[in-house]
Amino acid sequence: MEPLRLIRPEDRGPGQDTAGMVREEAVATEGLWGGFVTTEVGMVSGWHHHGEFESAIYVLRGGMRLEFGPGGKQTLDAAPGDFVFVPRRTVHREGNPTGELCEFVVFRAGRGGEAVVNVDEPEGA
Repeated sequence: MEPLRLIRPEDRGPGQDTAGMVREEAVATEGLWGGFVTTEVGMVSGWHHHGEFESAIYVLRGGMRLEFGPGGKQTLDAAPGDFVFVPRRTVHREGNPTGELCEFVVFRAGRGGEAVVNVDEPEGA
């Protein structure tokens, strides 16, 4: 059994890369990933999905726009205090349409494979 532990900001390590995002890994076990992510003003990330992991995102500061669905034509805007749920294998990208740095916390739960899979574009593009 793993011991209870405290992860301070300086203890976070680099998370998996997706263009336009800075992920910091706080917790990574066989079935759970948790981290802190920042996106700069005007940034749009690369297209990606999270394989067999589903994600819960909590927006702390700034705002995010998620693009998803056929051809990436659907959008969802989230503001501080909002939660966003991203189902397994849902191809999407995040953008920051606000005038300030976007900061959010992400937890992913699932098993098997990579937690971040970068792709060229969504289906139907």
